[in-house]
This record gives sequence, C-alpha cells and structure tokens, in this order.
Amino acid sequence: MHVIVAGASGTIGSATVAALIAAGHRVTALARSGSGLALDGTEVRSVDLADADALYAIMRDMRAEAVISCIASRTGVAADAWAVDYQANMNLLAAAQGAGAQHFVLLSAICVQRPRLAFQHAKLAFEAALTTSGMRHSIVRPTAFFKSLSGQIARVRSGKPYLLFGDGRLTACKPISDADLAATLASCLSDPAKWDRILPIGGPGPAITPREQGEALFAMTGQRPQFKSVPPGLLLAVARVLGLLARLVPPLSAKAEYARIGHYYATESMLLFDPVRGEYDAAGTPETGSETLFDHYRAVLAGR
Repeated sequence: MHVIVAGASGTIGSATVAALIAAGHRVTALARSGSGLALDGTEVRSVDLADADALYAIMRDMRAEAVISCIASRTGVAADAWAVDYQANMNLLAAAQGAGAQHFVLLSAICVQRPRLAFQHAKLAFEAALTTSGMRHSIVRPTAFFKSLSGQIARVRSGKPYLLFGDGRLTACKPISDADLAATLASCLSDPAKWDRILPIGGPGPAITPREQGEALFAMTGQRPQFKSVPPGLLLAVARVLGLLARLVPPLSAKAEYARIGHYYATESMLLFDPVRGEYDAAGTPETGSETLFDHYRAVLAGR
C-alpha cells in the first residue's frame, strides 16, 4: 500500500516508517516546513497539519491508500492538545477520506482510559470521531515508552539516588520499545483482527514498578541502591496553587497543567483498566514484541 505517515520525525514515527518499508509498503512522510527530515527509502513532504486543504492535495496527488498518525501534542496543555491531538488529526482524517484512503491507524495512549487531563480528552474526542467516521480504522493505545522511563540512567551512573513517588510501588507498566510498537502499527494494515478496534498494547514480560526499574539500574551499574521519595500529593498541591494564581497570571495555567500531568503519571498505572473491578489488570494487558525495558537499559549503558 501507499501509506502516509504523520509524525514521522519522532522516534516512534521514524520506527514506523522503517517497519512499513520492511513490510513492502511505499511510504510518504509528512514533516513540518524547515524540519530537514530525511528518511531512507521515503519521500518527505512538508506541510502544516493545520492546513486541511494542503493535506488533502498531498493525499490526492499521492493517491494515498492508508494514513498512520503518530502525532501528539508536545506539552499536553489544553490549547496544544486540542490543536494537535484533536484538530490536526481531524484534518488528516478529512483529507484521507476525501482522497479515498482505505484505512486510518491512530497512535493514541492507554492513559485515556481514565481521563482527567486536557490531552486525554482531546485524544478521546478524536477517537470518537474516527470510530464514527465510517472509515476502516485501528486505534493503538500503548503503555509506557522506553524513552520516558530512561531519564534517570545518568543520575544512577553518577551515584545519585533514584527518584520515586511514594514508595515506588504505586504504579506499574509494561513498557514497549519503539520498534515493537512500530511493528504493531504497521501490522494493522494487513491484519483483519486489528481492523475497527481499539488495541491496548504493552511490551513483553511482567508489569514493572518504578522501584523495580531503579533496582535494575543499580544492579546493572554496580551502584549501591539508594532512593529518594517524593510525595505525589506535592504535585497536586502545586497544581492547585498554580491554578488559583492563574486567575491573576494566566500563563501559570500551563504550569498548573504540567503539575497535574506529573501527578497523574505518579499515581496511575499504564496498564489495561478493568472498570468492573475498578483496578488495573496487569495480566490482562496484551503483550507484544521481544525487547524489554531492561534490554534497553543494558544497551544504553553499553553505549549502543
């Protein structure tokens, strides 16, 4: 198929392009003007995702057969989220339908199961629009990414304590690598079992807590385990104070949302949520791929 990939400049987007090419698809990547994006075996077209007419013209001229959207707001604050997670995706969907594309694959997020944040509501609004559009679709909701769980490697290597919220066992996840997630996104085009479905997905192996992530890093680096605990309620308190101050200083509303985002990830697991039992279901969270987070840690520590 001829596949249009939006968000190809990101790590997941570029991995998705590679997976599509490996599967024999022809790929056109959409990039912001001046991004300088270059991907082997891929045509890159510069476009503003806010320009619905330009998107339609590209998809019509390229005779696009499928679209994979890997775009996401950079900040998660309301204005950015609704402009990107919702409206830019709506523009992609309208262009795809107008150009006669057959399939729309959306990279969403598993955290939309329990929405409390602006970007989650924006993602859900587009998911709803996509599912009722009449277009064949696949909505992929991955758990945590390796990149988001690798920020403390340098701290541990330098002998600093690993930062935890609470005791480090409040949450858990089944992290998935860019390559394994990309393979899932690409497979949606050819696997009927993934059509017109919402697909929660995690990486291989059991769910792991932040404390287990830290313990693994200490073992790999030969460092003495040392942890520093931060009360998650502190983030919520900061969010409330900033929210009040934002009434007088509007720019503080963005910082209040950042604090709310931090509190959400400090207290909610990135696993399938069972609404009947009212709890996260580690065993029920689907797994895929072969690379684990600890494989990734070892590779980073080895300089690969």
